[in-house]
Amino acid sequence: MATDERNMPFIKHLASSDRKIRTSALDTLRKFLTAPTTARKLTELDYLKLWKGLFYSVWMCDRPIPQQNLCAELADLLTVLPTPNDDECVVVIPFLRAFWATLSREWTAIDVLRMEKYLLLVRRVFGASLAWAIDSTKSKKGQKRADIRADRMFRLLEEWPLEKTGDLAKVPVGLRLHVLDIWVDEVEKLELLGDVGDENSADSNDFLSRLHRVVEVQSKSTCKPVRERAKESLADERLPWNKAGSSDEEMAEDDQDNGDGQDGWGGFDD
Repeated sequence: MATDERNMPFIKHLASSDRKIRTSALDTLRKFLTAPTTARKLTELDYLKLWKGLFYSVWMCDRPIPQQNLCAELADLLTVLPTPNDDECVVVIPFLRAFWATLSREWTAIDVLRMEKYLLLVRRVFGASLAWAIDSTKSKKGQKRADIRADRMFRLLEEWPLEKTGDLAKVPVGLRLHVLDIWVDEVEKLELLGDVGDENSADSNDFLSRLHRVVEVQSKSTCKPVRERAKESLADERLPWNKAGSSDEEMAEDDQDNGDGQDGWGGFDD
């Protein structure tokens, strides 16, 4: 059963035209989500309601600096969400699933004047998601537990922004293209681009290889712009297999699209 909206009155205030009311509502939401027992009781519908309010909070936010600050604050919510010992993902993954579901649903309705701030929001949340996932790889509680966050995160990426079946009604082309545009930038910020064969970068290389496999599925998409953008991102010279000229060169050969030109939509520039 969904949480009674009377217990979350701040949701409608997130979309207020008054900046002070929106800011106060966001502070209340942060405190609300910090409580482990409260967050665990939220349903999928509750998280969707939260993100609908947050979506319109961004919608109502004007001027570049406040927009940048708000996007950073929303991404930072991941750092305050509870990670209970019995299930570290029980709150974070549903929260992120609702984020991607909301952005996918609303993406085509975002006008050109507002698109830039939503591109930034996706970048910030995607980067924060990867940071949350790799944090477990530094855990001293054993490799099995350390992989839990990464496993769930990759499954979520395959379910939503880089959805595997190519269902463009579920995840629009523009959103897919943007994620393909930014993923290498975000792993670079997290210092995951170690050299192939570097023993000190073993965990990072494993994480990066798994992310590579998620992106590689998009390189086989029936949608030409998505297919080409995925191949371009996989050929990025910052990626270790491209720098090292390793056996992954055969993957680069597979990236040739049988003579197809790049006449598809080029996506958004960040």
